[in-house]
Amino acid sequence: MLQNMTRYRNSLSQTMTVDVPSHTSTLLEGLTHLRAKNLLLDVTLIAEGEEFQAHRLLLAACSDYFRAMFTDEMLERQQENIVLHGVSAVGLESALEYIYSGSLSLEPSTVQDVLDAASHLQLPAVQQACARYLQDHLDVDNCVDVASLAETYSLTQLRAKAYAVMCSQLRRFSGTAEFQRLSDSQLVQLLCSDHPVDCSEGEVATAVSRWLSHCPSRDRHARHLLSYVNWKEVPEPVSRSLALPCPLPLPLLSHQPAPPKGLLNTRGLELAILKVGGFSIAGITNEITYRLSDSGSWRHLTTIPHVEQCNFGTAVLDNELYVVGGCFDQSLQENIHPFGFRYSAQSDKWSTIAPMLRERCRFSLTALDEKLYAVGGESEDTQATTGTECEVYHPEEDVWHQLPQLGCSRAQHAAAALNRCLYVTGGLDLTQDSVLSSCWAYSTVHQVWTRLADMPTPRADHAAFVYDNSVWVCGGWHEDSSVGHHGRQLVATVDRYDVATDTWHTVTTVPTPRYHAGVTVIGSRLHVMGGFLSDVTFDRATGVIETYDLDTGTWLVQTPYPRDIWEHACVSMHVPRCRDNMAVMLHVR
Repeated sequence: MLQNMTRYRNSLSQTMTVDVPSHTSTLLEGLTHLRAKNLLLDVTLIAEGEEFQAHRLLLAACSDYFRAMFTDEMLERQQENIVLHGVSAVGLESALEYIYSGSLSLEPSTVQDVLDAASHLQLPAVQQACARYLQDHLDVDNCVDVASLAETYSLTQLRAKAYAVMCSQLRRFSGTAEFQRLSDSQLVQLLCSDHPVDCSEGEVATAVSRWLSHCPSRDRHARHLLSYVNWKEVPEPVSRSLALPCPLPLPLLSHQPAPPKGLLNTRGLELAILKVGGFSIAGITNEITYRLSDSGSWRHLTTIPHVEQCNFGTAVLDNELYVVGGCFDQSLQENIHPFGFRYSAQSDKWSTIAPMLRERCRFSLTALDEKLYAVGGESEDTQATTGTECEVYHPEEDVWHQLPQLGCSRAQHAAAALNRCLYVTGGLDLTQDSVLSSCWAYSTVHQVWTRLADMPTPRADHAAFVYDNSVWVCGGWHEDSSVGHHGRQLVATVDRYDVATDTWHTVTTVPTPRYHAGVTVIGSRLHVMGGFLSDVTFDRATGVIETYDLDTGTWLVQTPYPRDIWEHACVSMHVPRCRDNMAVMLHVR
């Protein structure tokens, strides 16, 4: 046979590395067997008077502590019996269990001993295993002890999780004896940990006041601790009623309005721009990304829990994101659906809502008066309808109700809410296949539609928003047979509707005109992101982000989105600052 192998050596690789996965387990099993039979043992470790025999070679291979002990010029190098101070017998036994088997037996009564031994003997894998165990069993009743352990052994991730639990259940936690066990430095850490809390800032201030009054010696920490309370969100009657050992600085008593509707507290949260779904060069996506500030990077937030879809309605109500309706491709056939989903960034969870009364895509979804209004769009029987079908969603009841129809059947329009009225602008007349310039308002009080002054220019696939008690429109396109492919002309102007005078006027021009862009307003700044630059066949999308200061009238160009994107939605909502999400990868052309 060897002759045959020689004969074929020219056709076979001369060298081949073969991995044997079972070798590691075989080695450990062999060493465990030798230890159990008291064979080849060459050192005895003593902790709290209890003896444990072992092999120096294995100890040195697994622990930097033992490696230094047995290889450097230390007394223990020559000793057969070594007394370990500062390590419990329980901890040492568990450490040896890990060294010989690669596994650990952990329970609440022993985990601190094991963690202490792992730290002393320099076994980082055991430390991390203990940290995972403590994190899995973390709750309000043990979070202070876990935080103290994490701080003692520099387990930064476990420490952050412990404070996150305290904050997420602060209303309950602050009323327990465990809360009073916090040291002053731990309470400072809790207050500045930047985790969202489940109570109002008035309750936070009250909890700090109770901690201070628990022991007279804590008075010296009062001014420092009170500086971490966001007094702007504390109602004045609450701040006046607190029994504090020191007066509040006068600037802290200047109160501002309560947190945005739907939020108990803005602690640990920041208003972010969200990019919802859409298309990129990689195709359609259900991914939702966010950016916390102008200088921050775009990061992954979550994914719409549905078959990859587009042309859905998007709205934010009480700081929850709603994604409703839309269409998806199945066997080269566009399928339109009525289903809806709701996402909470604070809990990072999705839930389903009742489906709309009819399937829709390319429609508008707008939050108004604690309800959601769905207007128009395309459906499976669009050609059979003569008007724009409308319906309203009641979140508390989880039910949709029909509303009066609006004029002709329309899609690809835009809507915005102002002063208990829903304003619907432009869009595509589905019966005439023409772009509309009309503007309509629906009064939620009188439940009727009213025709308003037409926009200066017809628009479809544009955006509408509200600022300074006015309705604004931005982006989109209209028909012009004299230009380009399909006769689409981009609309570059930003127009403003004056509700009081029923008139429109042009305010500015977008530096980079486009349609199917994402548009949202944060504070006084209009953000225009991505979209189609033109209607040519290739290279038409962009990731450009431009902002317009609605007060000063100035445009700025920001760092572009990492990819060229279009047909996405943009909204703003508060997102926890402490999230550790993956960054959006830059697309290389």
